Amino acid sequence: MTTLYFFASAAPPAFDAARVIRDAQERGFDVCLGLTPSAAEWLADDLAELATLTGHPVRTRYKRPGDPDAWPRADVIAFAPLTFNSLNAWAQGLTTSWAVGVVAEAFGKKIPMVAMPCVNAAFAAHPQVDRSVAVLRAMGIEVLYGDGGFVPNQPGQGRPGEYPWGLVLDAAERAAARSAP
Repeated sequence: MTTLYFFASAAPPAFDAARVIRDAQERGFDVCLGLTPSAAEWLADDLAELATLTGHPVRTRYKRPGDPDAWPRADVIAFAPLTFNSLNAWAQGLTTSWAVGVVAEAFGKKIPMVAMPCVNAAFAAHPQVDRSVAVLRAMGIEVLYGDGGFVPNQPGQGRPGEYPWGLVLDAAERAAARSAP
């Protein structure tokens, strides 16, 4: 079974985590869910259910040195929704949260990764967004942003139900297949 690390930061599509996990499991993934601190706060009432659904603890922080890892090794990582803050931190190598630290290190471990930002048009206008997307793409990370991915909407006019989760899982399947022995 292919292990998918599914990471989410605090944007409204994160509330779809259970549905996305079930969809990924139907595709044959063993899913491990990791959240930024804000996403974990948003989903606090659902964490036990999400852990039961995946069969793994939901992770939000580093384990203590010497403690065994509670998750199997990742075959592929999908980070979605990826907020302005997490996108820019990752591209700049700033491990501001456990999830961003894992993906920053995963690059060096050559674990295939997929990312789909979720930023509104006001954030997207900031020049760092395009720079960060370009940096991640130059690292070989498939960033689903713009045509063929997430397209920003106006502030306050989000449509979280229209977040294209299928694109993320399709890209994760492709990435896992390319790296399979």
